[in-house]
Amino acid sequence: MFDDFLFRATLASIGVALAAAPLGCFVIWRRMAYFGDATAHAAVLGVALSLTFSAPIFVWVLAVCLVMAMTVSSLSGKGFAMDTLLGVMAHSSLAIGLVAVSFLSGVRIDLMSYLFGDILAVGKTDLMVVWGGALMVLLLIIWRWSGLLLSTLNPDLALASGFNPKREQLILTIALAVVVAVAIKVVGVLLIAAMLIVPAATARPFSSSPEMMAIVAAAFGAVASLTGLRASFLLDTPTGPTIVGVSAFFFVLTTIVTLILSFAKNSAIQR
Repeated sequence: MFDDFLFRATLASIGVALAAAPLGCFVIWRRMAYFGDATAHAAVLGVALSLTFSAPIFVWVLAVCLVMAMTVSSLSGKGFAMDTLLGVMAHSSLAIGLVAVSFLSGVRIDLMSYLFGDILAVGKTDLMVVWGGALMVLLLIIWRWSGLLLSTLNPDLALASGFNPKREQLILTIALAVVVAVAIKVVGVLLIAAMLIVPAATARPFSSSPEMMAIVAAAFGAVASLTGLRASFLLDTPTGPTIVGVSAFFFVLTTIVTLILSFAKNSAIQR
């Protein structure tokens, strides 16, 4: 089965969705959407460094994303606004990475596959990296769920309960960097933020608790990945953008249904 490229692509898309969607809930709750996007853009510099030193892409992308995230976290509140720092770091690392890639000679580079993903080219090693990273992120979220959630809702209450908000922020940053590193092969650096945010935003109207939102988001992400992969195969469209497009369609559809139900409920109350 693992010799079938569609089977490998299916497993890779599910692995990324199961890791990215629950993490995306924290990204939404903490209003860190731009942070996730900036981390993804920094991955291009990691790709350039990995090609330069002929090292695994996962290692360099993870290292660059962690350095970027920690630099922003350490400089924020010291005369720099968070959004300014994110903008400078994200676009600078993206530009430097693209320029560095152009200087590589003797290396065949499919830049589009790094920007928008090339899930159909996922190999067995890539599949192991994706699922290893996904399981790491899921176990990290489950292990630190109480601390992460309490630090997100009320940092002072978290500190009083024995949780260090800065440590929880660091754990979230590490998990985000791992997701970016494993998802680059599936949807590319320009679409990773969508895999984090869109399923979580879609799950919000159907969730009565934070735990439920994380589970529903993972389900929406997995279904969107499978549907997008199938649609891409049938329509001969780019797989990564198709998966994100399907996720966006689910978000629009659920939003419309929620608005209709809310309007009908309000009309019934008024009567």
